[in-house]
Amino acid sequence: MDIKADIFKYGKAMFSTKGFKKTNIKEIAESAGIGVGTFYNYYASKDQLFLEIYIQENENLKKSLMESIDLDQEPLKVINQLIMGNIGAIQTNPILKEWYSQDFYKKLEQYYQNEGSKNMDSFRDFYMDLFKKWKDQGKIREDIDEDLLPVFFDSLVYIDTHKEDIGIQHFPKIIQYLAEFIMQGLTNHQK
Repeated sequence: MDIKADIFKYGKAMFSTKGFKKTNIKEIAESAGIGVGTFYNYYASKDQLFLEIYIQENENLKKSLMESIDLDQEPLKVINQLIMGNIGAIQTNPILKEWYSQDFYKKLEQYYQNEGSKNMDSFRDFYMDLFKKWKDQGKIREDIDEDLLPVFFDSLVYIDTHKEDIGIQHFPKIIQYLAEFIMQGLTNHQK
């Protein structure tokens, strides 16, 4: 019996059905067939467990998106499918939907600043490889310095971190339009 795996599995199931706030450690422990004290041998808090589950869900989403999209399409179509797939998953997956919770987002942001940058880097590398490929194929304007390409991606991430300031109700459409505008600008061959 792998107690940590059971805690993770039952925690994920409960977070998926009841949400983060309505799920408590006692219920997770009971579902896993352990006591609350045993839970704390594996996770310091419900937040730590949820963060681990969230990160796995997010990584699975990114992997799924990267594998499911035909990358030989026009850049604007590829980026639009990536953005819409991400937004759709966040809106329909109760775990990923916590992205819109300001309290949780602060914890997630702290995680990525401290130890999760390698997870972000893999997705960033994916985007950068795409941009480089498109530039080599002549699909990205030649006058755009290659050093600027990562900055376009970073700017969307920065905006993403300020979704509360923008307004959660507007955020998905804003990020979609901004990604579209950036890609149109990058692929416009007129100077």
